[in-house]
Amino acid sequence: MHSTIALQEEKIAFYRQNGFVQLDGVISEEELNELRQCADEAMHIEVSQSAQPDKANRGYSRVLNQRFNTWRDHGGMSRFSLSHRLANLAKQLTGADGIRVFHDHLLYKMPGDSKPTPWHQDIPYWPMKERGALSIWLPLDDVDERNGCMMFVPGSQHVGKLNAVDLVNPQDLYAFEESESVRNTRPVIVPMKAGSCTFHDGLTFHYAHANHTDKPRRVLAIIYMPDGTIYTGEPHILCDHDPSLTAGAPIAGPLYPKLA
Repeated sequence: MHSTIALQEEKIAFYRQNGFVQLDGVISEEELNELRQCADEAMHIEVSQSAQPDKANRGYSRVLNQRFNTWRDHGGMSRFSLSHRLANLAKQLTGADGIRVFHDHLLYKMPGDSKPTPWHQDIPYWPMKERGALSIWLPLDDVDERNGCMMFVPGSQHVGKLNAVDLVNPQDLYAFEESESVRNTRPVIVPMKAGSCTFHDGLTFHYAHANHTDKPRRVLAIIYMPDGTIYTGEPHILCDHDPSLTAGAPIAGPLYPKLA
């Protein structure tokens, strides 16, 4: 995962205009099979350094089974979550001088009693200044509207930061007065083959369909931030007890390594 992929200028321009982009075949079939095995193992580790917010929340688990910072539990996951290849894609898309990882998370949308992931932005959940943070969303399974593929509203990152949405009992983000321009923009549905990915800006409106199939929909998501991103001190499950972080100072150190 130390090789690099040179992006076409058209892909970079599309991302900067629309706030998201699809990139096909960013990992090989061999790497994908390895990632699937590592992810399934990481999701079932009992004694861990990661966090699992859905564990005691049945409502949330119907939206997502999620585990943060799997790279700290599983050496195989670190090969992907700390990948120079993937982080370098984020660097090219943003034009940042350097890219750090904030955290990874496995997102399993389980079959059966599944709910959609409602429209939301990511930045309101992250304790950082708005400065280009973004996510890669890399499916381990083929995704479409039947099992939980994503939708994005092109250009919605320009609306700015709105309030966080309760993912279990969501407020309609389209009802926010500030999002009037978004309501007039048709969302883009993004089905993908496993091993492809999307990147999206932390301010881009996005949504994932429910899983109506009989198998889990598995995704590795990694949050990247430009080197020098400032920690706000706002509450966050992974930062509240981290003595290395200081409000008003950059997010840095060994738990937030610079990858590209």
